[in-house]
Amino acid sequence: MPDDGPSSSNPNPSPNRLDREESQLWRWALGLLILFAAAVAALSWQELKDLPYRLWAIPAGLFALAVLFAAYAFGRKREVSELRQLLKGFQKRAGVAPSEEQLDQLGQLIMRSQRNFKELIDSLDEVALAASLDGTLRTVNRRVSEILGAPYSQLVGHKLQEFLSEPLRAEGALSLPRFLEKRNWSGVVEVYLKNDSRRHYYDCVVNAIVKGDDVTGASVLARDITGQREKEQRFTQLFESLQEGVYISDPEGKLLEVNPALVTILGYDSKEEVLNLRPEQLGVEPGGEPALGRGGSSSGATRIREVRLKRKDGGEAVCLDTSNGVMEAGRVVRYQGTLVDVTEKRALEQQLRRQEEFRRHLLESFPDLILVFDLKGKYTFVSSRIAELLGYGPEQLLGKNVDDPENTSPELAGLYRTVATGQSALTSCEYGSRHYDGSWRTMLGMASPLLDADGKPAGVIISVRDVTMEKKLEQQIIQSERLAAMGQMIGGFAHELNNPLTSILGMAELLQEGEQSESARKQLGILHKEARRAAEIVQNLQYFARPPAPGRSQVNLNELVQRTVQMQAYPLRKSNITVDFLPEPAIPTVVADPNQLMQVFLNLLLNAEQAIRESREKGTIRVRLEREADSVLVVFQDDGPGIPAENLAHIFDPFFTTKRPGRGTGLGLSICKTLMREHGGNIEVASVPGGGAAFTITLPVGSEPAPAK
Repeated sequence: MPDDGPSSSNPNPSPNRLDREESQLWRWALGLLILFAAAVAALSWQELKDLPYRLWAIPAGLFALAVLFAAYAFGRKREVSELRQLLKGFQKRAGVAPSEEQLDQLGQLIMRSQRNFKELIDSLDEVALAASLDGTLRTVNRRVSEILGAPYSQLVGHKLQEFLSEPLRAEGALSLPRFLEKRNWSGVVEVYLKNDSRRHYYDCVVNAIVKGDDVTGASVLARDITGQREKEQRFTQLFESLQEGVYISDPEGKLLEVNPALVTILGYDSKEEVLNLRPEQLGVEPGGEPALGRGGSSSGATRIREVRLKRKDGGEAVCLDTSNGVMEAGRVVRYQGTLVDVTEKRALEQQLRRQEEFRRHLLESFPDLILVFDLKGKYTFVSSRIAELLGYGPEQLLGKNVDDPENTSPELAGLYRTVATGQSALTSCEYGSRHYDGSWRTMLGMASPLLDADGKPAGVIISVRDVTMEKKLEQQIIQSERLAAMGQMIGGFAHELNNPLTSILGMAELLQEGEQSESARKQLGILHKEARRAAEIVQNLQYFARPPAPGRSQVNLNELVQRTVQMQAYPLRKSNITVDFLPEPAIPTVVADPNQLMQVFLNLLLNAEQAIRESREKGTIRVRLEREADSVLVVFQDDGPGIPAENLAHIFDPFFTTKRPGRGTGLGLSICKTLMREHGGNIEVASVPGGGAAFTITLPVGSEPAPAK
């Protein structure tokens, strides 16, 4: 057998020397690992310690993990060396069965190695465990047993979910596919235990357990940060519940953190919008320095000043800024301060300084005319609205007395006396007032007492509103109701006449068929003709008085114009007015509401009749239908006095009329214009050379009726 010792002629180093070199290499490697972890922790400490959620624990945990790994690896190396010595002994005694003592020594060494590993992880104050991918616990340390309230034997082999009242909630992206891809994860996990109703937070570092090239499980190292998180939440609640704005900025004025109150002061919708603002967007001081920065200053002393910050809506927020610097390594690294919004206070001070001017502008901008009288009845204030309502300036009333009949109507004077004498605290009345152009306007005045600072009467204030238009509308509504009642009466009247007229027509036809003399036959023919004409008039009255059918239909304009002319035939004949109407067979139908079109045609006939009757004894109304490309024209032309050029632009305005009082409301042509626009058409007017006016109705040619509404 060969000698156990090394041969002097072997050039390779001895096994003992190799072991020493390997031990030295291990020490160097572990030392470099600890040095590298310390360097990473030191470099990242400054950047992470000011961030939320205490991310500075990551480098500290990395350093601690490196130290523990080095100690564990060194211990394992020693055990491997002992095992190697035993294996060498086995190799030297190849073919010889190991003794029971050697086997026992090997078993004890393996058990001691496992016990050392268990003691290592049990010595950790942090949570340490290993689990399979389905959550089954493979090994845990003493800290896990204490937290879950169960011994090691009752934990290993059971799923972690069995000891939780709710599923784990991770702050950050944590999913099994992503973990299998990255094979590591770090973040904060929210935990609800069955044996503890409180909510716990753990800062975790998770690494994959790899066998071959497959991930078979995960090792977890976690630190309980529940107390720290609760303190952070209490601080956050205090930070966010303050009514004053709180901020943290860098020395150049860039905001690093703000509370909700400051977001509200600046008028933004979210904190992110404020943090994304550049320093100059917040505001710039007269010297060019950012509103919340201190430029090149290295002083961290407390500073109190008033700043103007730009709001999101473009306005300014005036704030009282109290800030101080945070020093590190002899230099200011950030500024923190509070902002008290004094915008309203400054606005109130400005408002008090301009109170009289504001009051004057307020009265001037009031939509009604404001009149102020003193207790002697003199005008002390007249708003400029009087120029719009009555056409003259305030200076024509200031200083005058309310009892002067040249300046004030008796009704307005009575309104003043009712309030000035204390008979009523609030009263109103309508009265007529003459405009500067000579026309009369209907005014509504409302009076109330004017009190001084002590609450004693100092005068009377009257607001005056022009209600001329409202009164005309009221009269028009009354007239519309009257016309509606008349339409119902006409419908009933026409229905009652239709029955006897039918009998008369039937009897006249029967008598004509018998043997009659020539004279009697002629008289019966006249009777039949007149009865037929009466029946047509009754039929037209029923057609006009009938409620409008819903929607629109195809309308024959020739027939509709003929019906309208027949319905107005008697008044026209009585006024010696002839209607010249020639039907046009080539005119296509239009889609329209026949009742509304008849209303327009009848209004134009009535206007033409009144215009002719007021200027001459007799006249002619000419009605023609014409076809253009995609439309039909209906022209009503009279030979009356015509329309003055200055009135043509206003002829379709509501309440504009050239008729004598009581002869019209001025709404007829305005309604005609509205109805034509609803039909997609138009109505225009023009003066005819030599006298008279021509109204032209334009209607689009339609192929299908509009659907009912």
